Amino acid sequence: TPDPTPPPKPSPPPPPARTVYQWNELAYDVTGDGTGPEMRLAGSSWVWQRSALSVGEVRYAHGVTVHGRSSVTIDLNRSCSSYDALVGVDDLTMKLGKVRFSVYADGVRLWNSGVVAGGDPAVPVHVDVSGRESVRLVAEPHGPLDAATLADWASSRFTCA
Repeated sequence: TPDPTPPPKPSPPPPPARTVYQWNELAYDVTGDGTGPEMRLAGSSWVWQRSALSVGEVRYAHGVTVHGRSSVTIDLNRSCSSYDALVGVDDLTMKLGKVRFSVYADGVRLWNSGVVAGGDPAVPVHVDVSGRESVRLVAEPHGPLDAATLADWASSRFTCA
């Protein structure tokens, strides 16, 4: 008699669906529920969560504007894989100001832009944040008069499980 055909192996489960969290829609930790990324109120700088902004004469649908000297911490509160944005000096500055952008995760700098000047095109950011608990987004002025420059994190988003 012929051998019976073994049952087929079950298909592996699909990977978990990814959720994208836009920074301009994040709650602060004091008002959030702790299930997704949230801005840490203590120790973070002023932010302007915007639905439209412009860098290098290109308009972006969403993002966050900060001062040229700023630091904002985001607690991820779940497993996230990446942070992406386009950074630059906001066109409201009329091409004035120079800023450096950096992305830190759990205290380690993972990315920096170099100096970005007003009128320059936005610089793309892609940072792997796998296994990280918090991300700190920093803007630093190039010179003493650049601290008040409006610095943009356009299309800023976290991709999480």
